[in-house]
Amino acid sequence: MANIKITQIKSTIDRSKRQKATMVALGIKKLNGSVVKEVTPQIMGMVAKVQHLIVVEDI
Repeated sequence: MANIKITQIKSTIDRSKRQKATMVALGIKKLNGSVVKEVTPQIMGMVAKVQHLIVVEDI
């Protein structure tokens, strides 16, 4: 399957616990941190919930 690169561009300060937990579940630890994930429905659902905090690139 395809892979995507997820990069955090905004802080999680003053965000809900749910959004913070989603960022941790994606494996992003700090601002400007990036991870490469395989495209699955679960990952795309998490990306949709925090799309205002991240940038997604196709690899």
